[in-house]
Amino acid sequence: MRYLIILLLCSITASAQSPHAKLARVDIGHVQWTSGFWADRFAVCKNTMVPQLWATYHDPQLCHSYKNFEIAAGLDTGHFVGPSFHDGDFYKTLEAVAALYASTKDPLLDKMMDTAIAVIAKAQRPDGYIYTKAIIEGKGKFDDKLSFESYNFGHLMTAACVHYRATGKRSLTAVAEKAAGFLAAAATTTTPAVCPSHYMGLIDLYRTTGNKKYLQLAERLIDLRGKTAGTDDNSDRAAFRDMQRVVGHAVRANYLFAGAADLYAETGDSTLLNTLDRMWVDVTGRKMYITGGCGALYDGVSVDGISYNPDTVQKIHQAYGRNYQLPNLSAHNETCANIGNMFWNYRMLELTGDPKYADIMELTLYNSILSGVSLDGSSFFYTNPLAAAADNPYTFRWAGGRQPYIALSNCCPPNVVRTMAEVSSYVYSTGDDGVYVNLYGGNTLDLKEIRLTQSTDYPWDGRINISIEKAPAGKYGIHLRIPGWCKKAQLSINGSLLNLEIASGTYLHINRKWKAGDRISLVLDMPATLMTANPLVEENRNQVALKKGPLVYCLESVDLAPGQSINDIIVAAKTIWQPKEMKISNTLIMALQGIAQLRQHQQWQHTLYQELNSSARPVTIKLIPYFAWANRGKSDMSVWLPVR
Repeated sequence: MRYLIILLLCSITASAQSPHAKLARVDIGHVQWTSGFWADRFAVCKNTMVPQLWATYHDPQLCHSYKNFEIAAGLDTGHFVGPSFHDGDFYKTLEAVAALYASTKDPLLDKMMDTAIAVIAKAQRPDGYIYTKAIIEGKGKFDDKLSFESYNFGHLMTAACVHYRATGKRSLTAVAEKAAGFLAAAATTTTPAVCPSHYMGLIDLYRTTGNKKYLQLAERLIDLRGKTAGTDDNSDRAAFRDMQRVVGHAVRANYLFAGAADLYAETGDSTLLNTLDRMWVDVTGRKMYITGGCGALYDGVSVDGISYNPDTVQKIHQAYGRNYQLPNLSAHNETCANIGNMFWNYRMLELTGDPKYADIMELTLYNSILSGVSLDGSSFFYTNPLAAAADNPYTFRWAGGRQPYIALSNCCPPNVVRTMAEVSSYVYSTGDDGVYVNLYGGNTLDLKEIRLTQSTDYPWDGRINISIEKAPAGKYGIHLRIPGWCKKAQLSINGSLLNLEIASGTYLHINRKWKAGDRISLVLDMPATLMTANPLVEENRNQVALKKGPLVYCLESVDLAPGQSINDIIVAAKTIWQPKEMKISNTLIMALQGIAQLRQHQQWQHTLYQELNSSARPVTIKLIPYFAWANRGKSDMSVWLPVR
């Protein structure tokens, strides 16, 4: 009975009943894409991303993830193959299928999940332990603090909760609850720390089942962080509440912050929120890319390392660096870290109702997350740099461009696919005072109290129309997000322009008695704007990036004439940028075209310095949305361009 009640009340993250969250996410099944940008992306997710990813994980010649479960279950023989976090990769894939099923109710998807879940359940040991690498190899349980057991457990829990809310079936939650029981018994004096997806997973499990022991376990695990020798790379050298700045692996840090935000939503422990506020200021004010990307460094040393005490220096990888250390060509920005950034900011939005978090959520989603999957949905990025050079003299350890399968570490593809399948669940939130519109796109929202339709060409255009199809009986609030980048907006209701002072970076609150047929028209001013970076960001001095609405743009060498180089382009500060429709990989996008200066090309082979060449001529250039680059073969690319 407890499951049934919660099923009717919960969203994808089941935050509707969280006592310390001001907003709750709308269930994924109540929002349907209809037309426009996200309807197109969802169609690619449904028709290409999910089927291809499912096939990939079931092909033992390409990826051994599902085969590992079959071997662990005794259904086949063989050795464990792949990275230790492969179980979690498959759980994320399963979650993507569950989210897709929530929107489509395709019985084939349901059957696919049933088959896979039966194998996973058979692979689980009687004590709840499920980690195919250790089971197949006969190793101990949680005997390596740097293993990915808890990471896998966390993704299992989250996938199980999404599966239950989509189907009403308890088959996977039964596996997740047994795993959580094992985790509780194992984590008594120390906490498995690598890539802590298990905080989000445990809170999901608590919200789904109502069993407080999962909430208590999450609290205990947070409290144990930093009690024993930890590392900056895992963000556990210090206790969570003592953290003063973000260090180390960006995925692990962002997952930690998202999980701590979930915990605050249930407990109201202000010491958690204090740390989250400090970390948010540190990331967004000093360490985040203009695309919302996180984790600048491939490899490095801890910011806490000091030269006169070398023993304090620790190696870090895929990590946040020092303040304003934001290289472009060598930017790491793992897709999973960027997804973690969105998870964290959405949860902060739920806690506070402050739209500044929605601004970061939207920025990250449209740029550094969407860039992680090709336009046709068939290949993926592990890293998301802000510049690329075909003649770069060295190869990065995680280089390789877009790939259908990233053999060394395929964690990002299923992560971005589940995110694409679940975008509709971020569009709206509900609060005590009505519905909040966080993101814009063509869709229908169908709640018990209200049904509305949103139509728009956003993000290409700032005009949004909302039609009320079913209205509440009394007064009801509709709260429209005015993005921080929008300096001017207009609102009309039923064709009448309202004389309102509309401030950027706020929710525009409309509280009135609605009737079926009412029409809301919101127009967000969306000029193309040149952005500059803090001068402490050394690589971006005297350079600009072009941004229009939530989209960051870039120059790709494919759009230059033969013989022209990105390195020779200079943007004029007063350039007028004109929108131009174009297709890339059979996908309609809006490019921005303007007049720049092309310097006379200089040869630099075996040359480090030359006299300034000031000879230049006008040239028409075309910039494309950052998420669309690298879909036309190998190319040079840059987000930041010199300006004069």
